[in-house]
Amino acid sequence: MKPEPDAVALAPVTSPVAPAGFVARHAFPILLLGLAFAAFSPIFVRLSEVGPLATAVNRMVLPLPLFFALLWLRPADRIPTTTQTGRHDVWFVLMSGLFFAGDLACWNSSVMMTSVANASVLANITPLFVVGASWVLFKEKPGRLFIVGMAIALFGSAIMMRDSLALAGRGVAGDFMAMGASAFYAGYVITLSKVRKRVSIVAVMALSCAASAAVLWPLAAAVETQIWPQTLNGWLAAAGMVVLVHFGGQMLIAMSLAHVSAGLVATMFLAQPIIPALVAWMLFGERVTLIQFAGAAALLAGLEISRRGTVK
Repeated sequence: MKPEPDAVALAPVTSPVAPAGFVARHAFPILLLGLAFAAFSPIFVRLSEVGPLATAVNRMVLPLPLFFALLWLRPADRIPTTTQTGRHDVWFVLMSGLFFAGDLACWNSSVMMTSVANASVLANITPLFVVGASWVLFKEKPGRLFIVGMAIALFGSAIMMRDSLALAGRGVAGDFMAMGASAFYAGYVITLSKVRKRVSIVAVMALSCAASAAVLWPLAAAVETQIWPQTLNGWLAAAGMVVLVHFGGQMLIAMSLAHVSAGLVATMFLAQPIIPALVAWMLFGERVTLIQFAGAAALLAGLEISRRGTVK
């Protein structure tokens, strides 16, 4: 017996749930890998033969042709500016680029004014700014477990860099610049996390890099005498910064922002001082002590607690 037409019309239609994409399924490992690559930023800043602002210009300008070529080849990656939401997204991405310009200007300068370890830990108090700003602006109240984990991570980070912090008087200006970089990066993470689910990673990198370059290039030209490297070693340092730190680091971090919270991204940045501190020890003779390794263990424990307390 055939069913009545009305019964057919009222029957629920089910469709298989599309599986999550690769980035969505592996967002946390992608974030970790991006943070590991980005951690080499202070090393390349030290190796650069141009000033800190010019180094930032190199990092922002050199990848631009590739990003805009990809946008031209892939129209689907462009932001639709014919809608109000699209125009809103463009402004948020451009704003993230302005924040990132402030971050690079302060961060690169701090690396040249104080120790790599000191600059690294002070520039990674971003969670305090991100969680606080998200709470005030977007009413995103952090959970208790997240706060506990962040506190443990901050404590471990302070222990890890105790010796360096004790000598902060030699580079107070650099320390303040590093903290300023942390505040700017918090603005970058917050603004970008609001649009990453709608905006492609290619559009994000193209527009944010262009906005950053528009600020950094005139600033570098006014303050420093040389913008571009003059030797092969200088160009190799610039290429390393672009490939490893920007493509391998910043782009992977931006990709993960569509699937992990801004607070978790900021907290994971607390792990970054470990890598540059070790590399600076090998390249520049900046000593790493046993107490710093103990602090690193506490830091990583706090990161894991924060990760478990973050609901996406």
